[in-house]
Amino acid sequence: MAGDSTSGAVRQYRLIHRKKLVLIVILAVLLLCAVIAALGIGSVYLPPWDILTAMGHALFPQFIAAPESGADLIILNYRLPRIFLAVLAGVALAVAGAVMQGLLRNPLVSPFTLGLSSAASFGAALMIVAGPVLFGGIFASSVLFLGIPFTGRTLLLILSAFVFGLLSVVLVYFISRARHASQAVMILAGVVIGYLFQAGLLALKYVSNDDALREIVTWTMGGMWGATWQAIVILAPIVLICFFLVEWKAWDLNTLSSGDDVAKNLGIKVDRFRITGLLIVSFAASACLAFTGIIGFIGLMAPHICRMLIGNDYRYLLPASALMGALILLVSDTAARVVLAPLEIPVGIVMYILGGLFFLFLITKGRGRLLS
Repeated sequence: MAGDSTSGAVRQYRLIHRKKLVLIVILAVLLLCAVIAALGIGSVYLPPWDILTAMGHALFPQFIAAPESGADLIILNYRLPRIFLAVLAGVALAVAGAVMQGLLRNPLVSPFTLGLSSAASFGAALMIVAGPVLFGGIFASSVLFLGIPFTGRTLLLILSAFVFGLLSVVLVYFISRARHASQAVMILAGVVIGYLFQAGLLALKYVSNDDALREIVTWTMGGMWGATWQAIVILAPIVLICFFLVEWKAWDLNTLSSGDDVAKNLGIKVDRFRITGLLIVSFAASACLAFTGIIGFIGLMAPHICRMLIGNDYRYLLPASALMGALILLVSDTAARVVLAPLEIPVGIVMYILGGLFFLFLITKGRGRLLS
């Protein structure tokens, strides 16, 4: 009898494991379809054959000629970098949200609700306004790597965005820890800190010149206008390395969900683990936000949708959230490009609408559990 129950439990585990893997594969296929659609859709429609020819020419220029329509220039110089930036930002923000929710054991925390998005944008704006004065020649210098120019300005923007983004998360963490705050108070602290950085952002707008003001305003709306191959080469290793680091600690995140005492008894140094995890995901999210500006709610929506579909096991939740975040942001950005084509709606506006509706759904359907 014991053997039958054990084998039944094993079969049940394998079935659940298979279902979770199937969902992850489905999300990957949907993301691939969204990428293909985004390559063809825009103010200029590109048929599938031109897309295939352009990609083939980019990979094998000696065998495949460039399409006569000029699709290769549109795809390689504009649409493909933008798609990659949307995917990387979606992955970074979604994984950051999932990890923050696990580390802080609060289902409503995310880079946006903890003020990280506003703080990172403030850091980037501060560097736009004060960078030339503070760093002089370093700010304007550039080096070539793999044939792509990398400017000191870009690297300093990422560093400044990361420092201020991390600062907001650390402030919220220590406020909640010192006061033993409830989940609702933690969210309120994040909102207040976000408003403080928004005030700093407004002050920078007031004192900046016309060129800097235009760039800051673009940043605050959130969009993929900063998509270049330079940005992709910088962000891709950052996002991928940070993702694999937190995925490697998925078991520890699962253990932490049982409580600090259980985690400590199993040998996890909880405080160090929290700080390290927040450091990793804040770096990835802030680096992306330095190029995209304020994009909210991805870190809230993607993990919650995946929890509804896949459960709380972080071994599966993290990759599923990454794919879901990339899918949501890419589809939203594609819609923002085509709704009023040739004009573009900032994708940050689209995410405010979708995220606000989703946030209300969580509050109204949570039956009081979300903020308890």
